[in-house]
Amino acid sequence: MTTILGIETSCDETAAAVVVDGLDIRSNVISTQVELHARYGGVGPEVASRAHLESINAVITRALDEAGVSLGELDAVAAC
Repeated sequence: MTTILGIETSCDETAAAVVVDGLDIRSNVISTQVELHARYGGVGPEVASRAHLESINAVITRALDEAGVSLGELDAVAAC
């Protein structure tokens, strides 16, 4: 059984998911920045970057908790 934590921070959402054996999605947590960027009329890279830093730890923790997995049980981490 291969357990992977996937992390996505490529634009205006911070997301993390735990997937087992490539098909079994155990958790999928998304923190959106839509309201934040609406104030500026669009996505600002610097604003998005700072928002990712503020939310990434909580998103990862929640994804692991929802999946019932600890960091030590992960086989890999994939990020984009």
